[in-house]
Amino acid sequence: MNNNRVIFVFLFLCISCISFAQNAHVKGVILDNQKRPVVDVNISSLGNITQSDSNGFFEIDVPANKKTSLIFTHISLKMMSLTVSLKPNEIFVFNPVMSNSEEQMGEVFVSSRNKKRVQGITTIDAATIKKIPGANAGIENILKTLPGVNSNNELSTQYAVRGGNYDENLVYVNEVEVYRPFLIRSGQQEGLSFTNTDLVQNVDFSAGGFQAKFGDKLSSVLDITYRKPTQFGASLEASLLGGSMSVDAVSKNKKWSAVTGVRYRNNSLLVNSQDTETNYTPTFADIQTNINYDISKKWQISFLGNISENKYLYQPLTRETKFGTIDQPMALAVYYEGQERDKYDTYFGALKTTYKVSPTLTLKLIGSLFHTTEQEHFDILAQYRLGNVGEEQDASQVDFTRGIGSQLSHARNDLDALIANAEIKGFKEWLNDSQLEFGLKYTRESIRDRVAEWEMIDSAGFSINPPIVILPKNNEPYQPYTGPLLPYQDVRATNYNTINRFSGYAQYNKKSEIGSNQVWYNIGARFQSWNVLGAAVDGKNQIVFSPRAQFAIKPDWDKDMVFRLSGGLYYQPPFYRELRDLEGVVNPNVKAQQSVQVVLGNDYNFKMWNRPFKWVTEIYYKSLSDVNVYSIDNVRIRYVANNNAKAYAQGLDFRLNGEFVPGTESWISFGYLKTEENYADKGYIARPTDQRLKFAMLFQDYMPNIPSVKLYLNLVYNTGLPGGAPAYSDPYLYQNRLNDYRRVDIGFAKVFVDSSTKVAKANWLKNFKELSVGLEIFNLFNNQNAITNTWVRDVYSKNQYAIPNYMTSRVFNIKLNARL
Repeated sequence: MNNNRVIFVFLFLCISCISFAQNAHVKGVILDNQKRPVVDVNISSLGNITQSDSNGFFEIDVPANKKTSLIFTHISLKMMSLTVSLKPNEIFVFNPVMSNSEEQMGEVFVSSRNKKRVQGITTIDAATIKKIPGANAGIENILKTLPGVNSNNELSTQYAVRGGNYDENLVYVNEVEVYRPFLIRSGQQEGLSFTNTDLVQNVDFSAGGFQAKFGDKLSSVLDITYRKPTQFGASLEASLLGGSMSVDAVSKNKKWSAVTGVRYRNNSLLVNSQDTETNYTPTFADIQTNINYDISKKWQISFLGNISENKYLYQPLTRETKFGTIDQPMALAVYYEGQERDKYDTYFGALKTTYKVSPTLTLKLIGSLFHTTEQEHFDILAQYRLGNVGEEQDASQVDFTRGIGSQLSHARNDLDALIANAEIKGFKEWLNDSQLEFGLKYTRESIRDRVAEWEMIDSAGFSINPPIVILPKNNEPYQPYTGPLLPYQDVRATNYNTINRFSGYAQYNKKSEIGSNQVWYNIGARFQSWNVLGAAVDGKNQIVFSPRAQFAIKPDWDKDMVFRLSGGLYYQPPFYRELRDLEGVVNPNVKAQQSVQVVLGNDYNFKMWNRPFKWVTEIYYKSLSDVNVYSIDNVRIRYVANNNAKAYAQGLDFRLNGEFVPGTESWISFGYLKTEENYADKGYIARPTDQRLKFAMLFQDYMPNIPSVKLYLNLVYNTGLPGGAPAYSDPYLYQNRLNDYRRVDIGFAKVFVDSSTKVAKANWLKNFKELSVGLEIFNLFNNQNAITNTWVRDVYSKNQYAIPNYMTSRVFNIKLNARL
């Protein structure tokens, strides 16, 4: 923990705090009717006055979170006014054209979401993220309520988007790509997401057809910005699942600012609600900091750091699961010996410097380092009894025993990964409402990995042979078995690999008009070159080129509509996990998976009940080639590590969001998806992420007579995923699906203080900006949702029984939130 102390000491040396107003920024270039820059335009707002320079450029601070008017005046041009409403530290680019014939006096309401709207980006309010209940609350909890985003595991922060898997999603924090541990196989091992919601300012999400400036993944982009504090503040959250604390700090000269958060989580409350009785002592904790230093108005430096230590000790004792039908109820009773000891330590640091070369040119240099050391060690013996049971009996009291057996699982898996990145990015603005963005990046990934795991299974005293090895026929007990005794599964490999990557992008954005219709263009391309070096064999150098484009049009209609068309050729060069096959051996020549994507969307803003609403529709199609086939067990993905398949994904997403209740944002989502793959020309079958139907609702409300009592609802319904088949089975022979996933989480909060509360000076509550106490009920209707099946064999009847592995049942949680 010496690194923790260094960060704490460095942070508190920078904390000499004063309070001042939160601001946003408006900047741009002022033109005349001939598109020439205008010098000496006076721009005023609430007593703050500035002038445009010789290039027509201006920049002015305005108060955040309120409607503010800016007045533009010039000695030879007519006055114009602009009304903005921006978030803290938000930068809005406005390039007005001033006229010499008429004043532009009408109110122009500006929001940065307009830009995100034409890009097909969903913006999620940071306050909503904090309020909505969930077993694993946070940004990912909210994403699972969006159309096209699916997850059947409330203990996990992983999610699948439009037919992709967990490894196909990009996550950025402050423009820095972040990573997750490699060896996680169960949602209850994850503990904490990288993203600390206490530090978040902006959250943008794109489910497909995204721009070239975002990296080389196939499915989605989650782009998160941590806030740059403008005044001292602190927050605290405590619940039965853990707690968090954050501090905002600003120096007296306003050059230094820092936001730091500490988190702790314990999933015992959730895990103890499952069928398996355990001794469970996890420790999930981390510390994050985002430090900013303004060297000058043109030059800023920031540091993002994270230290995470996750220790997972799991000792199962017994399991009792009822299943079957009403006519033939059955039960499985399991008795365990042994334990699992896992540890995941990650260290992450990123340094970013931003320099404004000129009013229209900005350059950024970003360097980051990610280091993870992981161990997965377990020895667990499970002895089971399977049989018929009466409706009123517990699982350990069976009327007739159908099968008995045991399973011994062993693993000694260790991994050490070091990933270094160096990147330069640029942003150039032109006078005709156009911009050029470009970047170049080098990545070095050093992986040291040892895989050693096996599993022995017997049924009624007879060892079960591995399903993927051809052995002599076993006619026991009538004839002696002469074949070898082999473990049911046996994976052993040692890999030392280094991957070097060079990537870059360039894209051009332009806003224009076609007649009286507004249009936006974005054209860009990415490239990546990489090679895999190893102790045994080196891979060949590979390169891919990814052109992408977006087009949006806002017709000159009475109805406020925007139509979007986006897509391109997307590649996903293999990361380490995709290089490792089912035997744990690295194939250095795995090719990048390729996807041709087309997304057609429509946004319709309207008013209902005199309140704002938005209806979003998107249709998408993906044609995939060089597909690397995989299987999913809980959250563990195992690849075949070849490119011998093709696939497709197609679907339709709807989302209605707005103020169903005045002053609060809620939404309803619906999605349809079909994704199939064709491996080795055997024909098309459902992919592991073939989530056909999805319905979700996020709803916020308050009691009319007691407005300080709030209600938050999180509802998700997903049809069943493929994945109910035995491990190592041929997916062309077994296409079973799990049952539908249904879950409702609800939260109630008594708000003592918030931004709308007036507190007397003598009241002790005046010290708080926010204070609330809440009750959360997870899985309100106690639905039994299964993540996988356990397959139990009966050697006498030759039958295999699928016993569902249920997720968490109904759980109550109490939560306290406070902010100074």
